[in-house]
Amino acid sequence: MSDETPHDNDQWWLAALPRMLVWSRLRVLDSGVAEVFDCDGRINVYESEDVARAALMDAEFRALDGMDADDAEAWGLDLEELEPPRGEDDEDLRERMIQPLKNPLTGRD
Repeated sequence: MSDETPHDNDQWWLAALPRMLVWSRLRVLDSGVAEVFDCDGRINVYESEDVARAALMDAEFRALDGMDADDAEAWGLDLEELEPPRGEDDEDLRERMIQPLKNPLTGRD
């Protein structure tokens, strides 16, 4: 359903699990329909951006563009180091949607 090219209206969302960071991409189409590309490579379709955002929040995701340093610190993250995954296409991107977090004691994954 998605054409796999970067869009200016892509919004990145993240959830922090123990020692893992999970990303989702919210994309609003010209029609107003919203697509959420998840870490399993699925594209979930929602009737609107508001419905998609509510679904992401229900799943305990946070919008990257709405996070501040205090929000990131509460999750044990450094806002300056948070960067959405990149890929040549959605298949390549899917492999990068889950990222290991560094162990705070050792500084390694």
